[in-house]
Amino acid sequence: MSQLAHQTDLRSSRPQALAGLELEDVSLTLGDGEDRIKVLDRVSLTVESGEFAAVVGPSGSGKSSLLAIAGALSLPDTGTVRVGGEDITALKPSARARHRLENVGFVFQSGNLIPSLTAGDQLRMVNRLAKGPRSFSPDPLLEAVGMTHRAKHRPGQLSGGERQRVGIARAMVTRPAVMLLDEPTAALDSARSHEVVALLAERSRELGIATVMVTHDISVLEHCDSLYEMEDGRLNKR
Repeated sequence: MSQLAHQTDLRSSRPQALAGLELEDVSLTLGDGEDRIKVLDRVSLTVESGEFAAVVGPSGSGKSSLLAIAGALSLPDTGTVRVGGEDITALKPSARARHRLENVGFVFQSGNLIPSLTAGDQLRMVNRLAKGPRSFSPDPLLEAVGMTHRAKHRPGQLSGGERQRVGIARAMVTRPAVMLLDEPTAALDSARSHEVVALLAERSRELGIATVMVTHDISVLEHCDSLYEMEDGRLNKR
C-alpha cells in the first residue's frame, strides 16, 4: 500500500471504502402551495468508482439540489440513492451523518476552509472528527496536491488556487467513496482552473472515487470521463 493510501485509510479495521454512486428516479419538490417547484424530476445517474463526471446547466436547473441529494445532505421525495450498493436514503439521521463524514468528500467554490486553522490542521480536524488514527499525518495528502510547503499557513495567507488545493486534500482525508464538487473553479483563473480540475480527476481515478463536478466552466470538461446536462430538473447524458 502506498504512503498516500495508508494515510487516507481511516482505521485498519475498517473495510475498504464503499465504491460507486447511483441515483435512481430521484425527484424533489421545494416550496409551498403555488410556489412549489420540482427541482429534480425523476433523475437517474450512475458514476462508477474512479469515474469523473461533470454536470452542466443554467443556474436554477437543479444542479445544487442534485449534489445535496447525492451527498446525503437532503432526502428526495421519491427515488433511491445508493453508495456501494447501500441505500443511504433508508439510513437513520445519525447514520447518514456518519456516512457523510466517512464516505463523502465535498469541495466547494472557495475551499470553504476554517480561517483560524492552518492547512495541516484543516486535515487533522477531519481525521479527529472521523475518529481516524492518532498517527495520522496530513503531509502525504498535502504533498499530493503540492501544498506541503504551505502546511503551516492559514487560509488568509493562501491564494485562491492554494485554498482549493487544501480543500481537495481535506476532502480526501477519509478516502471517500464519493466526491462532490460545487463549482470548484468559480474563483480561479483559466490556468488554475485546468490545474485544479486535472488534479481532481487524477486523484479520483488513482483512489477509485466516484466524483461528480457541477460547473459552468466548459473549458475544463476535457478532463472529465462523462458529461451530463441539467435543465428544468431533468438530467440527460451528452
